[in-house]
Amino acid sequence: MTDRPLPASDSDAVKSCCADAYGTDSVALLLGESYHPGGLTLTRRLADSLALAPDSRVLDVASGPGATARLLATEYGARVDGVDLGRTTLETARAATERSGLTDRVRFHEGDAERLPFAAGAFDALVCECALCTFPGKAAAAAEFARVLRPGGRVGITDVTVAEGGLPDELAGIAGWVACIADARSEEGYRVLLEGAGLRVVGVERYDAAMARMVEQIDARLRLLRMTAPERLAAAGVDARALNPYLEAARAAVADGTVGYALFLADKPGWEGT
Repeated sequence: MTDRPLPASDSDAVKSCCADAYGTDSVALLLGESYHPGGLTLTRRLADSLALAPDSRVLDVASGPGATARLLATEYGARVDGVDLGRTTLETARAATERSGLTDRVRFHEGDAERLPFAAGAFDALVCECALCTFPGKAAAAAEFARVLRPGGRVGITDVTVAEGGLPDELAGIAGWVACIADARSEEGYRVLLEGAGLRVVGVERYDAAMARMVEQIDARLRLLRMTAPERLAAAGVDARALNPYLEAARAAVADGTVGYALFLADKPGWEGT
């Protein structure tokens, strides 16, 4: 698998599709508050790895509905900027942040991970959860991660991993992009990607069981909603039967080790002695 850029029109279509999909009621209905395996428990593990100091400036790339940004502000004392392409998602994040009384510590911006709208060296840390795998221009995004970090700053990424052989065909189309797995890399592939951007990978932790639990949680939510609130599925445009083949393929891919989940911790060299 290479990181050859998609043609601009194809790249834009993938970004638009993913942004639109993650802004729909169906995603919130199936995934709940946290849109990634491991939920906020894994987010806390990621934040702990970054060793954030009070008032650290943190960038949350592909920030979604803002749950991570708000957690970093309330539990770690960080000042957080979230960036996302989805306008509807940003509206949701801003509204929830205002209700939480956190607008003085958390801000959201519309922007592309491959062209981040921030100055070089602006952040002490950067997080990106279950999103790098969906970016068409991964090398460009990784370079942007490095650019906006100060020297000595840290990057924390959690993401889907795939075996070197790649995904089964039924998970590799546009539905797979939206499911956050179609263009995922192997563990070594992410390492190469980050190091190619000038970042130094200092730790990798495996959380494959979190991916398996997420598949089962989605399946359980679907089953419950089909029995108790089919009108909510219909209103959100969710066809449970159409999703079943994807869930079965994802379950099998996780079980045989084709698909997993990992946390990557990296830093930007630059301080004296590093």
